[in-house]
Amino acid sequence: MAELFQFELVSPERQLLSEQVSEVVVPGAEGEFGVLKDHAPFISTILPGILKVRRDASSWDEYFVRGGFADIASGGLTVLAEQAVPVGEISQEQLQQAIQDAEEDVADAKDDETKQKAEMTLSQLKDVVEALGKV
Repeated sequence: MAELFQFELVSPERQLLSEQVSEVVVPGAEGEFGVLKDHAPFISTILPGILKVRRDASSWDEYFVRGGFADIASGGLTVLAEQAVPVGEISQEQLQQAIQDAEEDVADAKDDETKQKAEMTLSQLKDVVEALGKV
């Protein structure tokens, strides 16, 4: 069995997790990455997607995260998410609102760089919706 390490998942509203886990898969800006005990230290931005947490050998817990940072250090992994919600608690209305907000961000973009980032976020949200089969 994999060794345990400290993992914390925090959003502006609350701390969702603070416990020992065996593995976490994070939707990083450069693609998904997995974290196990004694992972090399680094910091990554995270994109909208599903963060997966393995507490034991047989089950995964999933959280929808929207933006933020992942900090892997010698003490473990901390994810500071702009938004984090257990997948089981996500409603169709929340997903539709997130997509609507992202569409407004695309429409309101003042320059190409801002528009590209907003379009990428919108695309990722649509991918999450498709993966969850919620809308």
